[in-house]
Amino acid sequence: MAKPQTYLITGGAGFLGINLVRYLVNKGHKVIIVDIAPFDYEDMLGKVTIIKTDIRNFHAMKAACKNVDIVVHSAAALPLYKKKAIYSTDITGTRNVLQAALENSVQRVIHVSSTAVYGIPDHHPLYETDKLIGVGPYGKAKIIAEKVCEDYRKKGMCVPILRPKSFIGPERLGVFAVYYDWISSGKSVPIVGNGKNKYQLLDVEDLCDAIYLCATKDKKKVNDTFNIGAKEYTTMKEDFGEVLKYAGFGKRIVTTPAKPLILFLRILEFFRLSPLYKWVYETAPEDSFVSIEKAEKTLGFKPKYSNKQALVRNYQWYLKNYRYYQNKTGISHRVPWKQGILNFFKLFF
Repeated sequence: MAKPQTYLITGGAGFLGINLVRYLVNKGHKVIIVDIAPFDYEDMLGKVTIIKTDIRNFHAMKAACKNVDIVVHSAAALPLYKKKAIYSTDITGTRNVLQAALENSVQRVIHVSSTAVYGIPDHHPLYETDKLIGVGPYGKAKIIAEKVCEDYRKKGMCVPILRPKSFIGPERLGVFAVYYDWISSGKSVPIVGNGKNKYQLLDVEDLCDAIYLCATKDKKKVNDTFNIGAKEYTTMKEDFGEVLKYAGFGKRIVTTPAKPLILFLRILEFFRLSPLYKWVYETAPEDSFVSIEKAEKTLGFKPKYSNKQALVRNYQWYLKNYRYYQNKTGISHRVPWKQGILNFFKLFF
């Protein structure tokens, strides 16, 4: 076991945050979490230091980073936030975290980016050297945040950048809560397109492994940018259909013509009748997978979960815990999203 160190996790109360908190505490490390959201996970209360503040507050971040060995920067304003909040959090917040770490001589800052930086590409798999074309404010902000990280590398800092695929697992709700709600209600699930496209996902535990590799491997090796995703995945119809098989209601994935449905979803989004946003529905019918070869070779990354296993694992957690979240909604991954008019369409499946 590695020597106990002090980790600071921004966004520590979020979906990735709580999984990483448990992961690091179980390895014997001291953990500090920074978040504007309440940290209400009873199993970890008393085992971590909680700082409730905003990463956009530089002075608070500078104080938080005192005597910290490693920062994992996972806080972000997600796509459903307004543009101003996305830019101030994902860009200014990232700069604050890095500057605070620099002034406190923090050993490493591991930045959790996103494959959203690739936009909607015209080829697959995607490599770390491919062109970055973000879709919407979130994708664009993530690209700028990565450039900020590269600026701090030039100042001598070790700043590994991870670009994870959409990650799921225990505590993941958000848009996946819509999917699991339909399945647990004994409904078939419609998808955009014919479902023959390959859509790579990632289990949150595998992402925690990748983060830990960046925290513990040689600085010269990890001070780089890495795609992170599942090793095993098939088609969207087959992988997402696995949860329907597990549920046992005899329901199925229903394929739809992509173009008309995308147009319809655009209209629903415009009138704020649906929680589904452009990045979700416009990438859903397309191939979406990255090469993880670099992470495998350089970091020794070995994902344990396939798409199917990750989806079923997330669904199992959902079945055990959804009652607790029945009256909670929001725009983060840790709570269900309001389904809006989708609740009406659910009646027909």
